[in-house]
Amino acid sequence: MSAWWQSISASEWLIAGMILLVLEVFAPGAFLLWFGIAALVVGIAVWLIPALPWGVQIVAFALLSVGSLLGYRAWRKRVPDKPDDQPLLNKRTEQMIGRVFILETAIVNGRGKIKVGDALWTVSGPDLAAGTTVRVLGAREQILQVEAG
Repeated sequence: MSAWWQSISASEWLIAGMILLVLEVFAPGAFLLWFGIAALVVGIAVWLIPALPWGVQIVAFALLSVGSLLGYRAWRKRVPDKPDDQPLLNKRTEQMIGRVFILETAIVNGRGKIKVGDALWTVSGPDLAAGTTVRVLGAREQILQVEAG
């Protein structure tokens, strides 16, 4: 009686590869991806050469897995991440810095409002009359700091 790994079929390698690729979706990090690809490659090799000994299959899987993982890591070190072309995309308050607006409501006791698009934003700064032009200097907790400008 032989052990199960001594008779791994091409379809079992292919199924294992697909399972590993699906698991990569749920546990991202480009780790299981390389094991899944290695299993698929070994599955194709066993399909093309059905008499491929089980020992060769296991060694090929191990070498392909480790080799591709180490190759990927080396490549990632050499190729830096591409800088984001819109770094402020989801940072609405930071997008406002430097822009000029008209005060919708006067700044009294350090608080007022400006209209940005169709929304009113709370601002803080020196007391100023409604209709005054203000420049946004910064933001803290969704409140824009402004100065006359």
